[in-house]
Amino acid sequence: MTDLSLEDIEFIKILAHSDSTILQAGMNDATRKRLDERVGVILREYYRENTQNLGTKYTEQLMKYGITEDDGKSAIACARRLGIDIS
Repeated sequence: MTDLSLEDIEFIKILAHSDSTILQAGMNDATRKRLDERVGVILREYYRENTQNLGTKYTEQLMKYGITEDDGKSAIACARRLGIDIS
């Protein structure tokens, strides 16, 4: 499990509260790479934790930063619409 940086938290909050169409239009290669390599990994582990009860502790970390379960689900849905493989 990787530690969450403030940048990771901000990316997840943006995904949770933004329209994927707008994000897609403004996304550059560096942002897509960051989403694929870092935030995608976090959201995949969060998804697995909540669907397979693996106990990776991402839920606790995200809640500590004010990201609710609904925010997590929204961020996962937005990431999927942006083409990030979550499951």
